[in-house]
Amino acid sequence: MSGLDLFAWAVLIILIAVIVLVIWLLGSTPGHVARRRHHPWAEAVSVAGWVTLIFGFALWPLAMIWAYVDAPKRREQRP
Repeated sequence: MSGLDLFAWAVLIILIAVIVLVIWLLGSTPGHVARRRHHPWAEAVSVAGWVTLIFGFALWPLAMIWAYVDAPKRREQRP
């Protein structure tokens, strides 16, 4: 193998590592945001982030929006 072949392999390995890192960051971001904001359904938001990435990324923005939306407080009912 020549030096150019070794360089191509190094670039390919780095590219694969970066792709895996980006996928991991995108999958974990909604859950991280929800936990940081003390969202009552933080685990569900985390699962939604990973599931939407696995099934095509189309609903991932909804998981991010859900991570930022606060749950409405329940009103106390008067007797």
